[in-house]
Amino acid sequence: MSATKYPKVTDPSSLRILVSNDDGINAPGLKILKEVAEQLSDDVWVVAPETEQSGASHSLTLSRPLRIRQISDRRYSVDGTPTDCVLLGVNHILKDKKPTLVLSGVNYNSNLGEEVTYSGTVAAAMEATLLGIPAIALSQVIDRRHPPKWATALHFAPDIIRNLLKTYWPKECLMNINFPDAIIHSVKGTKVVPQGFRDLSGGELWECKDPRNRPYYWIGPLPVQKSFTPRTDLSAIEESYISITPLHLDLTHHQTLNALKKTFKE
Repeated sequence: MSATKYPKVTDPSSLRILVSNDDGINAPGLKILKEVAEQLSDDVWVVAPETEQSGASHSLTLSRPLRIRQISDRRYSVDGTPTDCVLLGVNHILKDKKPTLVLSGVNYNSNLGEEVTYSGTVAAAMEATLLGIPAIALSQVIDRRHPPKWATALHFAPDIIRNLLKTYWPKECLMNINFPDAIIHSVKGTKVVPQGFRDLSGGELWECKDPRNRPYYWIGPLPVQKSFTPRTDLSAIEESYISITPLHLDLTHHQTLNALKKTFKE
């Protein structure tokens, strides 16, 4: 991929913003993100899945036709994945004047560490990046015992996005932002950090029986860890910071690539 960078944007009011998510068209986080986008520009469009698509990752619907439903002015739903939504939003709904920024979220719960590989929220931003449009994924960490602190994302997101837009970043990168489960005045600041990783070997798989005695399965929640590698997105959130992580589309591990070239004598 090219090493070119997106131009700086000092006046976000000139942007055409496409907003999407993976929690569905009626998700509260999508409403929050639309409010965030409208603080940046008057030209805001929403194209989101008809139903929740959490965990859809970067899946594309190829086995059936897709339907678009216009809900109101500049607001559409698609009966597909987050990737479908961005693809249709860019190449069909907004084909005559394509968006210049894509925002995805605000996701209900985190997209940290290895979660980014499952995330439909991150995948929507990834699809925009593949289409040559700068994109940002946003997620609100939650404690399921308490209501989500959406006000935290709403308060901090506009200025973070403005600052990101003032910074050159490569066209093969997207930005991943996570807001801690903390009220506004308890947030300690922002940290620009790499992606962390957790040990998922303790994840649970529940086997149950339906009324006809046939087995079915629930994939349980990720194991909860109390200690993380320092200076990563995981540790930043644990310390009540907002994490900002640039993610790269090139998944090649170049050190191993060079070692393999020596092994196979290329």
